[in-house]
Amino acid sequence: MPSQYQPQIFGWISDLEKGGNYLTGADQRLLYANDNYCAFIRKTKSDQIFYLSMLFVLCVLSIPLIYLSINLILELALRKETFLMINFIVILIASLVALYIFIIPEFYQNLFMRRGSPIIFNRKTGKVYINESYFFNFKVLRNPLTFLHPNKKRIKEYDWAHLQGVVVHNFSRSSLNTTILMVCKPHTHKTIDHILLDPLRAGIGSYLVWGWVNNFMCANKLAGLNDGKYKWEQETQFKEKIIKGQGWPEWMVEAFNATSQAELAEIKQRHNITQ
Repeated sequence: MPSQYQPQIFGWISDLEKGGNYLTGADQRLLYANDNYCAFIRKTKSDQIFYLSMLFVLCVLSIPLIYLSINLILELALRKETFLMINFIVILIASLVALYIFIIPEFYQNLFMRRGSPIIFNRKTGKVYINESYFFNFKVLRNPLTFLHPNKKRIKEYDWAHLQGVVVHNFSRSSLNTTILMVCKPHTHKTIDHILLDPLRAGIGSYLVWGWVNNFMCANKLAGLNDGKYKWEQETQFKEKIIKGQGWPEWMVEAFNATSQAELAEIKQRHNITQ
């Protein structure tokens, strides 16, 4: 059965249900939680270093291969071996497109996921906050102009009610899964954007962060407030080390702790936020 969220995301495995009583495992992804909000990082520092190193090697190795391919094409052109030349041109173009679409964005993402690029969930207001840099995004297939300006910054507030979880796989030998939040139009299954929640986890591990977040948003005690790197009383240290200096708007940082829709509206009004 295909995903109910359309257009369907590439590599889809399953849609995830919302609700409490999930099996949880915040692992090292959970940075901080109190009675109002929690913060998860999308990639640990060890993951970033590993993938940066691997992708850097791939980029470096691709340079001599591209150089040799161009020389071979020129040589075939001089020999007037048109058929072979066209084949190598097609292979070269396909390789460059793959490098630009798959390898470079992944390299960029790992390089600029500052402090793990935390995602914030406020269960009192039902809001979700992200602040991230990205190279393209999942909208690229619907907006070709993205290729002309791939470097983007996204600082945004979402409604938890409009976010739906899906699991996708990476088609590698290690069979690692990724949890994606599908941003849907209100009261529909039509997706308008996607947010990375939990990348590259094996087997049941790919469901644990989703479970923890759901338990937290439902105020289920299975989501312990002291499960994170920073304990609930260490909010000042958390904001100093993780949030400060990362470009979070002042109103949004205040909104992390909002305890009701009315308080959130007052914060937005005070900061002249019209969204």
